[in-house]
Amino acid sequence: MQKISVFHGPNLNLLGRREPEHYGRLTLEEINARLKEMAQAAGFEADCRQTNHEGILLDWIHTLTPEDFLILNPGAFTHTSYALRDAIAGVNVPALEVHLSNIHAREEFRSRSLIAPVCRGQISGLGAESYVLAMDYAIRWLQGQGVKK
Repeated sequence: MQKISVFHGPNLNLLGRREPEHYGRLTLEEINARLKEMAQAAGFEADCRQTNHEGILLDWIHTLTPEDFLILNPGAFTHTSYALRDAIAGVNVPALEVHLSNIHAREEFRSRSLIAPVCRGQISGLGAESYVLAMDYAIRWLQGQGVKK
């Protein structure tokens, strides 16, 4: 079955209680459940994972193939990790960068993404809906590529 990987970076395990004015009140488990339902309804598998460790995130990305699709919320690694940027470019996987908050309307350091240049696009500022839109795009992109489910 074709895989859509949804990787969440540091501190996203705190969703629902961490700065709800920026990140909303839904938990990561609630967001993942919605994404898995969407993928399954379209005949795909959603592999949702979260880590606070950059090296683990890199290892996960290294397992992806160009036939997969990556939805990534790199958290603070967005602004600091050249290694993460290089991993995405190295596996040549179609990817979308996702953020719950509008990174361009917050602190200045958050507006620069090292990840966006190696992704198909970036969705930010729409809360959990950012993930839903990313999953919808991933499904349509994979279907449009003629991928057999």
